[in-house]
Amino acid sequence: MSTWWRSTILFLACAAVLLSSRPLAAQSQSPQVVLLRLHDTIQPVSEQYISRGIARAADSHADAVLIELDTPGGLLDSTRTMVGDILTSPVPVIVYVAPSGSRAGSAGFFILEAADIAAMALGTNAGAAHPVIEGGTLDPIMKQKLENDTTAFLRSYVSRRNRNTDAAQDAVLNSKSYTEHEAEQLKLIDLIAPSNTALLDAVDGRTVTRFDGSTSTLHTRGAHIVPVDTTLREDILDRLMDPNLAVLILVVGGLLVYLEFNTPGTIIPGALGTLLVVLALFALNLLPVRYTSLMLLIAAFALLLLEAKFASHGVLTTAGIICLVFGTLTLVAGPIPELRVSMATAIGTGIAFGAITTFLVRIAIRARRNKVVTGADALIGSIAIAQQPLEPRGQVMVHGELWFAESPSPIAPGERVRVRAVRNLTLLVERIPDGQPKAI
Repeated sequence: MSTWWRSTILFLACAAVLLSSRPLAAQSQSPQVVLLRLHDTIQPVSEQYISRGIARAADSHADAVLIELDTPGGLLDSTRTMVGDILTSPVPVIVYVAPSGSRAGSAGFFILEAADIAAMALGTNAGAAHPVIEGGTLDPIMKQKLENDTTAFLRSYVSRRNRNTDAAQDAVLNSKSYTEHEAEQLKLIDLIAPSNTALLDAVDGRTVTRFDGSTSTLHTRGAHIVPVDTTLREDILDRLMDPNLAVLILVVGGLLVYLEFNTPGTIIPGALGTLLVVLALFALNLLPVRYTSLMLLIAAFALLLLEAKFASHGVLTTAGIICLVFGTLTLVAGPIPELRVSMATAIGTGIAFGAITTFLVRIAIRARRNKVVTGADALIGSIAIAQQPLEPRGQVMVHGELWFAESPSPIAPGERVRVRAVRNLTLLVERIPDGQPKAI
């Protein structure tokens, strides 16, 4: 009887293991797609995010990488790196301009065309990819060199993707922008899809030719989508990549550092200000900064210091604020408005920083010119009363304290004297001539 029960229990246990393993096996056999959401400008932080996501997809042997794209554009150097990561990815890459209302503007168009599968959602657009040099006018030869270099970069992979090279070049040379239907008709994208799931179902079974010439069949129907979130470091750096925020942090940090110099020993303003300045400089180092604008900022600070020292009736302050505004406004040479300092930020920070700096510098200079009111030097000029005969050394009472004093002429007890110097904690006093005020 006991043997029968043991056999029954063993059979039920084996059946339970088999039944529970079937869903796990089915899950392990389901395709996996790594999802990257790039709803940002194209800059070093987004570049690192895409590179990390593609590497993770390769490590996990995912069936595809899906990049959900919505960007106004960004930096050309970061674009080249991201395109290179997509072209050399060991995992097929699908770039999907989504959700509705999104765009693949400027640099985003280059990324879209680099994908193994290029797709767009309804109500999206892509293009307007002409290279921009903000704040300067290129001569015709340099402009032609820049356009030729950019279009050659685009042609180098668009033709291998069997897409419309002429229409792609038109987006660069003539800043053409295309709706999803226009892009599909011109063979700039492969399909239009309403959602991620619909897109993955539509491309399932397609054979794509990789950039290196090899072929790969996509297995994406019913895929398990694994989103890759940005790290805390990337979130912080991404916020700092906003030029307006970087400038505000730099200004606040500079004021806190100056406050520490003005009132030494407070420690907290200096430490916090140094941290903010370093963060701002780190963020600006990742952006295309004009060094001529940095010279304007240095000149502005010098003018504000001169105004505090020399009375110019506001002329130096005005010149300093103008230099500060123009220097801040042109500090970042971003190709798109999202990567430039706005006019409101430049004017606001320029006027505020100029006014506060001038006020603090004047207070500091006035404080240095004032008479010392602490320590032994504060006694100079005070009136003392001799407590002993000064012949020439004795004690005097000044401000309720007894001090040793010396006088070049004899002083009788009770006589009033004036302190003219302090030497080794001994007051050097002199008799107050008749006719001078003798009140303390």
